[in-house]
Amino acid sequence: MEPKIWLSSPHMSGFERQYIDEAFNSNWIAPLGPNVTGFEQSLESYLGEGVHVAALSSGTGAIHLALIMLGVTAGDEVICQSKTFSASANPIVYQGAIPVFVDSEPESWNISPELLEEAIRDRINKGKKPKAIVAVHLYGMPYMVNEVNDIASRYDIPVIEDSAESLGSTYNGRKCGTFGDLSILSFNGNKIITTSGGGALVAHSEELKNKAVFLSTQARDKSPAYLHSQIGYNYRMSNVVAGIGRGQMEVLDSYVSKRRANHELYRQELPEGEFSFLDEPDGHFSNRWLSCVLTNSIETREGVRLLLESHNIECRPLWKPMHQQPVFENAPKYLNGVSDELFEKGLCLPSGSNLTENELNRVITTIKSYFD
Repeated sequence: MEPKIWLSSPHMSGFERQYIDEAFNSNWIAPLGPNVTGFEQSLESYLGEGVHVAALSSGTGAIHLALIMLGVTAGDEVICQSKTFSASANPIVYQGAIPVFVDSEPESWNISPELLEEAIRDRINKGKKPKAIVAVHLYGMPYMVNEVNDIASRYDIPVIEDSAESLGSTYNGRKCGTFGDLSILSFNGNKIITTSGGGALVAHSEELKNKAVFLSTQARDKSPAYLHSQIGYNYRMSNVVAGIGRGQMEVLDSYVSKRRANHELYRQELPEGEFSFLDEPDGHFSNRWLSCVLTNSIETREGVRLLLESHNIECRPLWKPMHQQPVFENAPKYLNGVSDELFEKGLCLPSGSNLTENELNRVITTIKSYFD
């Protein structure tokens, strides 16, 4: 069996060790400490725009806290991009709220501004104004920020910006993760940088950051007793994990460059006419977290995927839209067919920043052999 080539495996730089050792040597193992503070400060400096960051145990937890902080409760409706991973939608249900799924536009594969406004108007006409909008920068490609945020502002609906896949991406020169009323990041093992597992909530005020930290540490009130006047959650990042994040931040930009180079190599080498690639619309800069291609048919998609799998190369279809998921079959939806077609024809190819030249060539040679 040939050695495994992973879709997007963790890539340690070596800088992480010093911060992890410091945590052990100083016995800062709890969900607070110098690495947590340092990691948050690194993210705040990197993102700019005067943001405040709360380091958490996952991006999913960050979305959940964002919904809570925006007042989403049982019976409310929250608009969510349909073309995304389920973690964008699941926290809506945690709150007893109802996800309303909106399809994509073809330029960035993200939430369609046209359908978004149609959905908002229709929900209002039905007597249920949406409480929030979850917009995703899919695979690192920014959504149409100006259009989506303008619509949200017009109807006075806050935006939760899901930047789980887009750290290092920019829109009109501004970093993704700074465009939402609240924004979230993910540092899961397959993300562009990782803390093994982790996430963050990004806010535009220290007050909101402190609220997230309070809720993420079981909402313990200031008291010598264990006093709780609100329901809290165990969502805070540990000091050990944050140490990994501090080391990863030192190489983030180089990892973005490497993933973008992987994408360009696939574009140059894969058979012309058999594959198409998502271009960056004006003002968009993608970290190319995953290199995604569109084939000509579902038969080609599956043929290439199974061939790669037989050679121990991991790849997968693009996200199955949320409106196709059995668990959300009864959710309201506003569709135009874009995300369905992307799912039928799209493939995610190995994209890690630690891929070697030989591994990339093996992927390309294997794909080309399908068409020989």
